[in-house]
Amino acid sequence: MVIPHKDAAKTMGVSLSSLQCRVTQYQQERQGITLKKTTLIPEQLRIQALEKQVKQLQSDNQFLKKASAVFAVEMTNNNKSY
Repeated sequence: MVIPHKDAAKTMGVSLSSLQCRVTQYQQERQGITLKKTTLIPEQLRIQALEKQVKQLQSDNQFLKKASAVFAVEMTNNNKSY
């Protein structure tokens, strides 16, 4: 069921223009368009920071997996030498 913006704004107790701005913002976010920091609410800023942190942790994790594999090969080669 689709509710017109006017009815949704009235139900939520917000102005129609405010709701339309948020809908536009949401549509842009879904398309991957990054908004200016001045238009972001604190929760959105926190989400962006957390997403950045997740990417860094994933990158670190990949690096550690590769390093672990290298050390495993090295240990296997050293054990064969004895």
